[in-house]
Amino acid sequence: MAKQDKYEVLVDSIVDLAGGKVNISHFAHCITRLRFNVKDKGLIKMDAIKNLPGVMGAQWSGDQLQVIIGNDVEKVYQRICDKHGFGAEAKIMEDLDHKKKKFSFGAMLDALTGCIIPLTPVIMGYGLIQVLLLVLDMTHILPSDSQTYFVLDFVARACLYFLPIYVGATAAKKFGANASLGMLMGGMLLYPTFVSAVSAGDAMAVFGIPIYAVSYANTFFSTILAVYAMSHVERFIRKYTPSFLSTVVVPLGVILIMTPLNLCLIGPLGSYIGTYVSEAMIWIYETIGFVGVVLISVLKPLLVMTGMHTGFTPYVINAYTVVGYEPFYAVGTTISNVMQGIASLAVAVKTKKGEIKSEAIGAAVPALTTGVIEPAMYGINLRYKKPMIAAMIGSGVAGLYAGLTHVASYAMTNGGLLGVVGYVTENSANIINTVIALVIGTVVTFVVTLVTFKDEAE
Repeated sequence: MAKQDKYEVLVDSIVDLAGGKVNISHFAHCITRLRFNVKDKGLIKMDAIKNLPGVMGAQWSGDQLQVIIGNDVEKVYQRICDKHGFGAEAKIMEDLDHKKKKFSFGAMLDALTGCIIPLTPVIMGYGLIQVLLLVLDMTHILPSDSQTYFVLDFVARACLYFLPIYVGATAAKKFGANASLGMLMGGMLLYPTFVSAVSAGDAMAVFGIPIYAVSYANTFFSTILAVYAMSHVERFIRKYTPSFLSTVVVPLGVILIMTPLNLCLIGPLGSYIGTYVSEAMIWIYETIGFVGVVLISVLKPLLVMTGMHTGFTPYVINAYTVVGYEPFYAVGTTISNVMQGIASLAVAVKTKKGEIKSEAIGAAVPALTTGVIEPAMYGINLRYKKPMIAAMIGSGVAGLYAGLTHVASYAMTNGGLLGVVGYVTENSANIINTVIALVIGTVVTFVVTLVTFKDEAE
């Protein structure tokens, strides 16, 4: 069968197996997965979806059905949209945002990560430019006193400085609020007059309520909390305002109510949360030391399978922006991702079956280079089990070395070998120990996979 027909059954059937188009409130995709937000989970035929040709696995993340496809996900997504008439989000969504949901840790995690994950590219852009500038300065190709260096540096820093505004837009989308008002919740925290007053320690008040002077640049917790509160305020005002007055009353009411709430209560609260979450995670690392790196290295595949890995995203971004480095989650992630690719590569070396060899090589490449592990993890390592165990063993050994030598990531990059540039710093021992840890893990993972894997093992 031609490759272009590989997903024909999937494209034709998956919407019906997901309860039909009427059951799908939002349809999107990420790097490797189709993501269906559904209204009734009871209508989903999970076993049938998992057995569709081209599907590597399927799982739940809250009310979202995630179907793992791999590298061809964008092509499959477009074919499903064309086949079943999915277009812009507004054309397929129904008014479900106002339905009350029970508060739970999972719901809170979903809301938090839903606001942050769309901003990953701009955060990665900041990290990569900073690393590039460091390398260019160290090699004297682009000295730090040059105009080009100056421009690239402030452009990179703008990626983080205006984070509250970016988050205002993504949070508004997540909570069903007006995007421009959401950006205002972050923008008011960065207005030059307010920033100058904070820097000078001037006393400020609004409606007689004192404003706590704190800097909000490079933060996001405060804006997420503010936009969440604003979404309820906006809906309340809109509900009791005649439609012909809504364009005037709604924005005016939201601004008058949210200004004191944001500047006097929510903003300072969010600032404290962001600071203390980061400090708490660093304390855990400093308390249990290398054990933390080992645990993340070994358990990262399980976190990915359960969707729990996204819960670390806010901490990681906050660590980079507040502390300046991240000492164990990024390290464990890089190690784990690379070992998933190594295990898949070892399967390709060991197997005598051409089809498995081709699949294993194709799955190993994205894991090794960019840290996209789903093809290797679901398509090869979990499928044959022994490679997954080998990858976890190798990750644990590599994580042990990395933890004992205090390896840390100084820039948010991808979790593959290309992301190792994020470990480059003035202290050359950091990148050297990173490479040594990866080499140790590679040897262990590769050898254990070669010894334990057999073609007949399913």
